[in-house]
Amino acid sequence: MAMKAVLCKQYGPPDTLTFEELPSPRAGAGEVVVSVKAASVNFPDVLIIQNKYQFKPPLPFSPGSELAGVVKEVGAGVTNVKAGDKVIAFTTYGAFAEEVKTEAGRLLPLPAGMDFASGAAFLLTYGTSDHALRDRGALRAGETLLVLGAAGGVGLAAIEIGKALGARVIACASSEEKLAVCRSHGADAGIDYARADLRERIKALTDGRGVDVVYDAVGGPYTEPAFRSLAWRGRLLVVGFAAGEIPKLPLNLALLKGASVVGVFWGDFARREPREFAASVRQLGAWFREGKLRPHVSQTFPLHRAADALKLMAARQVKGKLVLTSG
Repeated sequence: MAMKAVLCKQYGPPDTLTFEELPSPRAGAGEVVVSVKAASVNFPDVLIIQNKYQFKPPLPFSPGSELAGVVKEVGAGVTNVKAGDKVIAFTTYGAFAEEVKTEAGRLLPLPAGMDFASGAAFLLTYGTSDHALRDRGALRAGETLLVLGAAGGVGLAAIEIGKALGARVIACASSEEKLAVCRSHGADAGIDYARADLRERIKALTDGRGVDVVYDAVGGPYTEPAFRSLAWRGRLLVVGFAAGEIPKLPLNLALLKGASVVGVFWGDFARREPREFAASVRQLGAWFREGKLRPHVSQTFPLHRAADALKLMAARQVKGKLVLTSG
């Protein structure tokens, strides 16, 4: 049996990827083979093919960390899923393929009522944002949340979860078009930080009080002004660095505001704390069924056009999520 897969054989930009036929994987003990119906594109996929990500799989490998599909085969000792089950999974790499082999413990049921494209766009963005806001940021009803890079996949998820928790949400993005998407997902206010002074706008929108939590998946030049805009006991959530530059913060600001700088590493959280991770996904599934979470798939591409999708992601031209489909 054979299947097709996107392969990274040498580190480089998306154009260096190939699309090839490979033997179908077989499930060993504790493993499962999934027929991939949809896989979503995330910013780490851009980094991993250039050898710029914290996790470095051996060459050659298929990028792609997040998928939805149907269980094709289970190995010895697997009891949590069976052939034919609809599942979602976070695999770190390997998802840009017609079939993927992974540990059974990485699979979760596809939430009821969710299609494969939405399922592929669900776990990483909503999982990251839920872990960030509820677990690491302790965001509470009545607090104000500022989301940097709010029109991206994790940003829109943060807006929706913030609203589900009863917070006031201020979305920050680089165009009015992106802010319109943020408002359609529940943002109470928006700041176009390509044109407006971030600190002045935050001050105006909070009557000078500042914000309680900053969700920062962007880094670069926006982190420090956002940190300076925290209220007393504020929390800066360090989620990622889509701007490319890792900012350096004057730590006297943390002292003066009684503020916290909190790291958010969802992948390791999911691996190290499986019980808490499963509880997070159950809460997300409940919010989805209540209509509070709406995965935003802005474009789908066939699997063989993975490079085109990754180029859009690298150029930061994506609102919501891009999904690759196969089968």
